[in-house]
Amino acid sequence: MTHQLSDDMKACIDACLDCYKACLSTSMHHCLEAGGEHTEPKHFRLMAACAEICRTAAHFMLIGSEHHRHVCRECAEICAECADDCERLGDMDECVQACKRCAESCRKMAA
Repeated sequence: MTHQLSDDMKACIDACLDCYKACLSTSMHHCLEAGGEHTEPKHFRLMAACAEICRTAAHFMLIGSEHHRHVCRECAEICAECADDCERLGDMDECVQACKRCAESCRKMAA
């Protein structure tokens, strides 16, 4: 028997993986190069946590875990916090938008 993913779940997986890539790439390139507030531990850890929870949420959905709702709820919370912090620092629009899309999609999946 094959695990069938709904269109909403496929969209959420895509949003999570996009956010994972955006946070990881932005932190490793833009933030490290910009320095200053961009590399302060609290911000840098938040971006790392966001990337990892997005990857984990996508993984839980892909394997068909019934626990994906819990992970998605946490993912939405972390993504919203990351979007706010990246927006506060500025010049990270790709990351901000990816985090906002993922947070919204994960909220729906958690419901």
